[in-house]
Amino acid sequence: MPSSTHSATGPDQAKPAASPRRLIFISVLVATMGALAFGYDTGIIAGALPFMTLPVDQGGLGLSPFTEGLVTASLIVGAALGSLGSGYLSDRFGRRLTLRVLSVLFIAGALGTATAPSIPFMIAARFLLGIAVGGGSATVPVFIAEIAGPSRRARLVSRNELMIVSGQLLAYVLSAVLAALLHAPGIWRYMLAIAMVPGILLLVGTFFVPASPRWLASKGRYDEAQQVLETLRDSPAAAKQEVEQMQAHDQQARKRTPASELLRQPWVLKLLLIGVGLGFTAQFTGVNAFMYYTPIILKNTGMGTNAALTATIGNGVVSVVATLLGIWAIGRYGRRHLLMTGLVMVVLMQAALGCVLQLMPQNLTQSYTALACILVFLLFMQMCIAPVYWLLMSELFPMQVRGLMTGTAVSMQWLFNATVAFVFPLAIAALGNPTFFVFAAINIGSLAFVFFCVPETKGKSLEEIEKHLKKQL
Repeated sequence: MPSSTHSATGPDQAKPAASPRRLIFISVLVATMGALAFGYDTGIIAGALPFMTLPVDQGGLGLSPFTEGLVTASLIVGAALGSLGSGYLSDRFGRRLTLRVLSVLFIAGALGTATAPSIPFMIAARFLLGIAVGGGSATVPVFIAEIAGPSRRARLVSRNELMIVSGQLLAYVLSAVLAALLHAPGIWRYMLAIAMVPGILLLVGTFFVPASPRWLASKGRYDEAQQVLETLRDSPAAAKQEVEQMQAHDQQARKRTPASELLRQPWVLKLLLIGVGLGFTAQFTGVNAFMYYTPIILKNTGMGTNAALTATIGNGVVSVVATLLGIWAIGRYGRRHLLMTGLVMVVLMQAALGCVLQLMPQNLTQSYTALACILVFLLFMQMCIAPVYWLLMSELFPMQVRGLMTGTAVSMQWLFNATVAFVFPLAIAALGNPTFFVFAAINIGSLAFVFFCVPETKGKSLEEIEKHLKKQL
């Protein structure tokens, strides 16, 4: 095995001392603090918005529908840039250092939003926070996959999605609790300030996790990669075998078509378009209109602010349960089958919600019927569509350009997310309840896209998927 010419104190090197299973558990727990912060930051805006729309003299920021959309979407635009930039940063300087930088951005962004004196300051702070959120969405799953090992990878990487929805549930619960207990002006500032906690935990935790062995190997530091793997695997022999596989893969990769030439091949471009289309499909279900604006929707049915915030906890509970069910279902059903099942139910629930809001009289029955439609929507969205989207992002693209293509597709997904977040309050103000019929129509188009364009990848290795798609496309 070649010896390393790099110092053991490089940017992504660590000196862990724990049993393999315990060290992996600690590493995944630390890394998923980024996912928890991601979920909390995207979920807490739902509880904060009703208070931020109050006049300045009542402790709010006086948001209009336009600025409400800007504040919500600014985080997501930042996430689009963060998901692209973090790929370069983590490839050059290491996953662990990237997570450390992102943790600082999480803390700074949360502090900025909690102390924002004006709408422009709030938008800038949310944008900074978004860079951390997007960077975490791209870096955390990669870091977990690279330390987990083949036998544990699927189970451990799936915890990233679980921590995202858990962060959203935590945000909904704390919003309701704070609204019930505190009646001070500017309560939304406390909600946003709590987002610093997972960022601080992530920052501290990065000093206790190992380097990414795959990153070390990609830099030719095979001796150091083996040293780290010996702390993560059950035996030195298993660590040595894994490093030898990394060496063989790297040597084979050097003989392949150059990445710049591969990116111009038609089948690769078609895959990128499919990846972008899947991001459109996932976001234009309208899921984040519900994740960000459910309290606003329920208030429009006549429900009080505190009651609406409490009811929104159901969003988080259903999302967590649905994610657990989705992790179970992915191992048993095809990707296309789950996507199409989810989209059919999404169309039905969007149409049903539009009918409830348009036709039923405004009373408590309407409020809870609307909430039921939202919860059924989220059950199928988070069980059948969201986990399959992230799984396909890790499967579809050729290994040689996987990081670049995944980053590009995920970045576009964040831009679609921002579009929905920004347009939704404007659409509700302009169109009213028929907005949900528009979403239903868009999702019928997404269903056709999945049926005609998305390939099935279940039961194939990554190498088999690549060969199959190259022939098929």
